[in-house]
Amino acid sequence: MSVAVITGSAGLIGAEASRYFAGLGMEIVGIDNDMRAYFFGDTASNRRNRKLLQEELTGYGHHETDIRDAEAMEALFARYGQSISLVVHTAAQPSHDWAVQEPLTDFSVNANGTLNLLEATRKHCPEAVFIFTSTNKVYGDAPNRLPLVERETRWEIDPEHAYASGIPETMSIDQSLHSLFGASKVAADVLVQEYGRYFGMKTACFRGGCLTGPHHSGAQLHGFLAYLMKCAITDTPYTILGYKGKQVRDNIHCSDLIQAFDRFFSNPRIGEVYNIGGGRESNCSMMEAVTMAGEICGRKMRTTYQEENRVGDHIWYISDLSKFKSHYPQWTLEYDVRRILSEMYELNHGQWTVI
Repeated sequence: MSVAVITGSAGLIGAEASRYFAGLGMEIVGIDNDMRAYFFGDTASNRRNRKLLQEELTGYGHHETDIRDAEAMEALFARYGQSISLVVHTAAQPSHDWAVQEPLTDFSVNANGTLNLLEATRKHCPEAVFIFTSTNKVYGDAPNRLPLVERETRWEIDPEHAYASGIPETMSIDQSLHSLFGASKVAADVLVQEYGRYFGMKTACFRGGCLTGPHHSGAQLHGFLAYLMKCAITDTPYTILGYKGKQVRDNIHCSDLIQAFDRFFSNPRIGEVYNIGGGRESNCSMMEAVTMAGEICGRKMRTTYQEENRVGDHIWYISDLSKFKSHYPQWTLEYDVRRILSEMYELNHGQWTVI
């Protein structure tokens, strides 16, 4: 049986990938030690997701192993060897706010952990496809230098600009403020590219915008839409940080992202980089998201505003999806922001208690 190794397997993207590729008949080797609880507290723990995966998927084996442990990764990959046809690497320290608290932890998870997985793949299953969930934070705050125009509810780019359809992979990652999280993800991103180009491995960096879905354990420091909807349901005040609440994000549902992963897995390339997100089809400003969440819940959200923005935060970021679509023209987005928020509400409002 073909094996898929999935790191961060109990997280939002990892769990979705585990279910999807198990559904294709693959054996899933899940790696997740629930560091999300360490990063963001018990309310952000992945324990529930892990339990559900173990109950639902007969071909799922869970390993509570730290990707920073090179010997453990070496042993695990050696056990399955050439049977491994796919590695989906989603494990990470995902918050640029949290990274400044423990820079060594952030870098060791994001950069060293990725290196351990790449080297284990190269040694034991070099023909496997290696998919890495990178981030748009590799561009640092360079997008903030774009010619932006203030609208009533959002910032927008000058419609005559070359990036009007979104930010492409050709934007420079140099000479910008990344945050420590962005820097550690840059290191990992470049390593994934290098193992592809230097060793001829089938690797891809998917530089995600906001990755989201109804099972996201949203926290204040990470998980924008999920945390927003949780605040809306529980009538908890939500704090908007800077840019007048008009900062724009694109949002991609985890199902749409995994479909993109599968397209690459089915027809892989060497050392690729893709900007991936909701693009022009699924994006919103903070103000717009707050309004939508309130409409879905049937009451206006309570919000507070702080003038100071997050360090290195983007004012406007929409992914240009044209490169990925040109390589995989059958891939399409099924979700927009309103549908994502509505699904979050439908699946979670019964278990989240109103204060």
